Amino acid sequence: MTVKKASKSPAKSAERSTKRSTRPTATASLGSAAAERTAARQRAIQKGIDANQDVSASNKAAKKTARKTAVQAGPHGQPENPLPKQHLLKPGRESDLKPRPKFAADGYLGSAKLEGMVAIVTGGDSGIGRAVAVLFAREGADVAVLYLNEHEDALDTCRYVEQEGRRALAIAGDVRDSKFCEAAVARTVAQFGRLDVLVNNAAFQLHAESLEDLSDAHLQETLQTNIAGYFHMARAALPHLGQGASIINTGSETGIFGNKHLLDYSATKGAIHAFTKSLASQLLPRGIRVNAVAPGPVWTPLNPADKPADAVAKFGQDSDMGRPAQPEEISPAYVFLAAPVCASYVNGVILPVMGGPRG
Repeated sequence: MTVKKASKSPAKSAERSTKRSTRPTATASLGSAAAERTAARQRAIQKGIDANQDVSASNKAAKKTARKTAVQAGPHGQPENPLPKQHLLKPGRESDLKPRPKFAADGYLGSAKLEGMVAIVTGGDSGIGRAVAVLFAREGADVAVLYLNEHEDALDTCRYVEQEGRRALAIAGDVRDSKFCEAAVARTVAQFGRLDVLVNNAAFQLHAESLEDLSDAHLQETLQTNIAGYFHMARAALPHLGQGASIINTGSETGIFGNKHLLDYSATKGAIHAFTKSLASQLLPRGIRVNAVAPGPVWTPLNPADKPADAVAKFGQDSDMGRPAQPEEISPAYVFLAAPVCASYVNGVILPVMGGPRG
């Protein structure tokens, strides 16, 4: 017997047909007109951004081939790149540097902010140290200039201090040696009768392309000079510092941003910043302020005694100012921090003097 298959229900066939017909299509979407307007609006925004990006990429390519225009924001023009190609032997003498760093700050008028005080400036023979020593003297302080072995530069700094009408003392030695630091402080106090300001500024810097290139001797030279030396000098000075005295440490933009070819130097500068804040908290009950200045690129013997001649010619041109600072553009910050009349409520500060927010 033949059995016929049951025919499909008309109701079920209609249901399947309805399901197929209700699948959403682009033309049947709710709010399709508004969506199209939104998409068109987004494409218009994208078109504007794309055009700007094309212009930006073109400008960036042009900037890579063009040197940044140097900014002059002071009373007179400062040297601009390219600087003369040169490479100095360590530790670097200011008398060998061309052009000679500008430290005299001729437009700066003293007003007795440090009258009757005594200061020690390590690394005071050249660069920032010399500029600080001169302005301290212009503000009324006697200055002991500590240096390594750059005798001619140190004696020149002393002469400039004396031209400001103050007494100067040059002391040669190595701040890595705690005994030297103690003896230098003792000699300063014996000569001038007191001590009010310590400026830790001596430094060692030498680029290394990779961590593997950084020898133990190189690492220890940097660590012992740049951070251990600061500890030695501060510890030696403390017994002679009273209420109203101050310690000023020289930090660096590298301690804030780092530098891939100055791993050791950047690490010590970061340590100096932390040391500054920590010591500021410790000494505050004694009325002794501790602060730091963090300079950007500055035209001193430090870098020409580090980088190859070709790189020295471009030194500082990538900074926000498009040029390196001169020491006389940095030294007023030290006066501000040293002077109780200016900074009696300033403590534990890392003062960036970098020519811009990114150095």
